[in-house]
Amino acid sequence: MADPILSVRDLHTYFVADEGVVRAVDGTSFDLHSGRTLGIVGESGCGKSVTAKSILRIVERPGRIVSGQIMLRRQNGSTVDLTTLPTDGRDMRSIRGGEIGLVFQEPMSSLSAFHTIGNQLMEAIRLHTNLSKRAIREQAIELLAMVGIPRPAQRIDSYSFELSGGLRQRVMIAMALAAEPRVLIADEPTTALDVTTQAQILDLIRRLQQERDLAVMLITHDMGVIAEMADDVVVMYLGKEVEKGPVDDIFHAPRHPYTKSLLRSIPSVLAEPRSRLATITGSIPHPFARPGGCPFHPRCPDRHAVCEITVPAEVVIGENHVTACHLYNKVAA
Repeated sequence: MADPILSVRDLHTYFVADEGVVRAVDGTSFDLHSGRTLGIVGESGCGKSVTAKSILRIVERPGRIVSGQIMLRRQNGSTVDLTTLPTDGRDMRSIRGGEIGLVFQEPMSSLSAFHTIGNQLMEAIRLHTNLSKRAIREQAIELLAMVGIPRPAQRIDSYSFELSGGLRQRVMIAMALAAEPRVLIADEPTTALDVTTQAQILDLIRRLQQERDLAVMLITHDMGVIAEMADDVVVMYLGKEVEKGPVDDIFHAPRHPYTKSLLRSIPSVLAEPRSRLATITGSIPHPFARPGGCPFHPRCPDRHAVCEITVPAEVVIGENHVTACHLYNKVAA
């Protein structure tokens, strides 16, 4: 496999408040390759969105990257650590949108209700090109047509509240791809959409990836979306990666109890009628009251005494398949 276009190494992003420290991302590592989709999955509050914001250096205060590396292989062939760049510097601004595009989680709140979608899309193009005003408008119309918006020449003058949820999400994808980035981060791109529109949005992302050889980082809590879209998977819990590997290994040979619990909670057409869905015992701990040892041990059905004391080290299960669990650590056993 070719060298990754984006490499995250031991990333820690903390929010320091008067009440304590929230370790939103607490040591995660992964690689992103051109033409492949990396799915990041986990319950709400596990650090998925903060990981994406850390990559783009848009973490809200009082959050900040404490340690780690985010290595980006740029279009000119050089490699830069994004954690070393000033958040409001020229280099970082050119990377946002120019080399890494982001599809936000809520299109209605991300799009301005006071400006037309055309104005917002043209602004994204203007920031990264030197085209004339007429050429920018023509490119914006082409982008709207590319993402499947009907009558783009008329729709460009519409406001966001005049569009359906699916069309707004398509506008967000067009804005993310306006400057032809090589990396696309999609944060819950199908949230609050009906299943038909969800399928259309996922098909759109897959088609654009094939046409542009995009590296896609797909953040979701939906294991069905992961199964359909991802080539590689990172399972996160309380800011840590508990398991990562190829999508087939994650679904057909999961090792971490949290991954197994997530998969058991998926509804199945083969289930007995009126049977209850499997649930994960308990809930995610309060950010200021993280458990010691393995972060999942209070909810784990397979926990042992060592799980309450020692943080598990990563164990290599197979080719590119890694889990952080004492059940596979011979020393701990």
